[in-house]
Amino acid sequence: MSESQKPSRSLANIAGIVAIATLLSKVFGLFRQVAIAAAFGSRPAYGAYNFAYVIPGFLLILLGGINGPFHSAMVSVLAKRKREEIAPIMETINTLVVGVLLLVTIGLIAFAEPLMHLVAPGLFLTAGQVGDPSAFEVLQQTREIAILQFRIMAPMAMLAGLIGIGFGALNAADQYWLPSISPLFSSVAVLAGLGGLAFYLGDKILLPEYAVLGGAVLAATTLAGALLQWLVQLPAQWRSGLGGLRPRFNFRQPEVQNVIRIMIPATFSSGMMQINVWTDLFFASFIPNAAAAVSAMGYAGLLVQTPLGILSNVILVPLLPVFSKLADPADWTELKARIRQGLMMTAIAMLPISALMIALAVPISRVVYERYAFTAEDSYLTSSVLIAYSVGMFVYLGRDVLVRVFYALGDGNTPFRISIFNIFLNALLDFLLYKPLGAPGLVMATVGVNLVSMVALLWFLNRKLNGLPLREWSLPIATLTLISGATGLAAWGSLQGLEQLWGDKGFFVHLAQLCGAGAIGVGVFVALVSRMRLPEVQEFTERIRQKLRR
Repeated sequence: MSESQKPSRSLANIAGIVAIATLLSKVFGLFRQVAIAAAFGSRPAYGAYNFAYVIPGFLLILLGGINGPFHSAMVSVLAKRKREEIAPIMETINTLVVGVLLLVTIGLIAFAEPLMHLVAPGLFLTAGQVGDPSAFEVLQQTREIAILQFRIMAPMAMLAGLIGIGFGALNAADQYWLPSISPLFSSVAVLAGLGGLAFYLGDKILLPEYAVLGGAVLAATTLAGALLQWLVQLPAQWRSGLGGLRPRFNFRQPEVQNVIRIMIPATFSSGMMQINVWTDLFFASFIPNAAAAVSAMGYAGLLVQTPLGILSNVILVPLLPVFSKLADPADWTELKARIRQGLMMTAIAMLPISALMIALAVPISRVVYERYAFTAEDSYLTSSVLIAYSVGMFVYLGRDVLVRVFYALGDGNTPFRISIFNIFLNALLDFLLYKPLGAPGLVMATVGVNLVSMVALLWFLNRKLNGLPLREWSLPIATLTLISGATGLAAWGSLQGLEQLWGDKGFFVHLAQLCGAGAIGVGVFVALVSRMRLPEVQEFTERIRQKLRR
């Protein structure tokens, strides 16, 4: 099929495909996390997994992720080529990447222990440094499981490159569903593995002596999920004429050189953002019962990322082409109006969700996670971290809106310089907060970094666009913040009343209390925000309706 024959898709159609696929992937990701919580709770197997996953997961997100450097490089080069020219380029790039990343994989396996020491030095404290013998025993088990899991997941380095290259080629061939739905396959593999483990062990899965086996299964199914993400794309590539598994060594081919020229700096730039994740876990390894701390961060992080991931598509995807079309100075007045629209819609979506999550953090954690290995104590720790994450939801997505404006203006250097500064700021805040606040302190450090980043982006954008009406924008955002505060108070007060009325025991009681208090909070927000008569409220509501219709 030639390039001229390839059917084109509208932007709205692509956005709809991506949004639906993202929603399905997020739902299965939540199911996977619930299964992990039920099997391991905050015990060493999952705590160790969070440390062991840092480098393999970093490579999978960086190299294999949608919009990652491998994906972006392949799209930018292959989209300009005829379909019949793509196969040799794909096979050459695959050969090069497999060769390099195979060496990386061997290195990860061989140097697993020193690399884990680099990622989580707190796991290597001595008995004298820990003091408590039982705490040291847990720490020792966490370290041993983490090293084993790291070795099992090391081949994800090679798979990550193949996944990113393949999905980039599929996007260049106008195929969007499979790349966007791909995280679902990873979740399915983990769910199947945990189901088999539970069937094999039964109640024994909760016993400490089976922690190593459980940790190994979790790591192996994660690797299987990455392998599945690569395997499912092969038939689609072959059907589209995008090459096979044949090795090619024509590394001097101009198109291959173009991919490499884009890939290397983009990998470095994208990797800077992931350093903050390693910094958080570096300090988390020194928290007493580090396994429980990082487990709570993982559980709470997914609860926040689920609405963020879905709503970011609703808000960002339609705005990106609009920003790009208004990059000319003659259109900056309209561009400023669109920036305001993006920030207002972010505030309308994120501020009330933040308030509700803060007010209802405990019942949310209990309803979603509390069963089998996940105890009430785990729920309270997870809810404390969830509160910290929820505080920063608006600045997290608001920062993303502003970064897209800089990219539309052809300025990638300013966000990059700010991200470099944020690495050092995040490390400083982590150092100051991890001891007094524990895991919530590490999350608050990230919130602080995102807030500073958003303020800095606004300041530079104000200079770049010859002034922004920041005072005019701040009033409705401040009003929405106050309304969201009232929303949270209404939900919290309702929850207290329902707990007095129905007690505090049982899944269905917690679910009913969560739904009842949440509905009252939403009702208060809708009643108050409707009086503001913001045009963005109607726009946001209409976008949600359009997504639901699709």
